[in-house]
Amino acid sequence: MFLAFGLVCAMLEAVRSGKGQVVDAAMVDGSAALMAQFFTMLRLGQFSEARGTNLLDTGAHFYDAYETKDSKWISIGSIEPQFYAELIAKAGLDKQHFTPQNDTAKWPGFKDELISLFKTKTRDEWCALLEGSDACFAPVLSIVEAPNHPHNQARKTFVTIDGVVQPAPAPRFSRTKPEIPKAGPRPGQDTISILSDYEFSPAEIEDLQSKGIVAVAK
Repeated sequence: MFLAFGLVCAMLEAVRSGKGQVVDAAMVDGSAALMAQFFTMLRLGQFSEARGTNLLDTGAHFYDAYETKDSKWISIGSIEPQFYAELIAKAGLDKQHFTPQNDTAKWPGFKDELISLFKTKTRDEWCALLEGSDACFAPVLSIVEAPNHPHNQARKTFVTIDGVVQPAPAPRFSRTKPEIPKAGPRPGQDTISILSDYEFSPAEIEDLQSKGIVAVAK
C-alpha cells in the first residue's frame, strides 16, 4: 500500500514538474511509519516497553477482547471519554467507581471486573446491548461468521464465486467499477499453460507428469 501511495504521489508530481523519479518503497519503512504514534507516546512518557501495560496492548481495561458466557469473544475500544462513558452506562457499571479511566494503577482491577462482567452474557446478548451504540464495541467473528454479519452483508463486503466466499474488490469507486475476480484455480489447472509459456514441449510436460513432478488437473 505504501508503494501504491508512492506511485500515485509521484505521478501527480510528474504532472506538475514534467519529470520522473524513482519510488523507493520498503516494507520495513512502511512498518516504521505506522509506529509514529507510539514513538510520540514514548517521548511523552505514555508508553512502556513492558508488554500488556499500555493503552493498546491489553493493558487498558477499555481496549481489549473479552470472553463471553458462551466461550466466544467481544472487543472493546472505548478510548475517548464519551465512548468510555457510553460503555460504562450500557454495561450497567458504577460510573463513580470507573471514572478514573486513565489511572493506570487501577487498570488491572478494572480489567478483572470486566472479565467477570462479560462472562455473564453470551456474545449475542452483548451484541444486542452494545452494537450500534457509541461504546466502540464489536463482536469477534470467525472467518465463517464474518460474511454473514449484517454490516458486511449491507456493504456487500464479500462475494461468492463458484460457491467460494471471498472478499469483494476494494477500494470502491463511484464511476469505475472493479471487475469481480474469478474463482481461484484448482491445483494443476494451469500447469500445462504455464509450462508451455516456459517452452516445455508436450512430451516434456507429459514426462514430468508421469514422474509425479507436476500435477495436471483433469
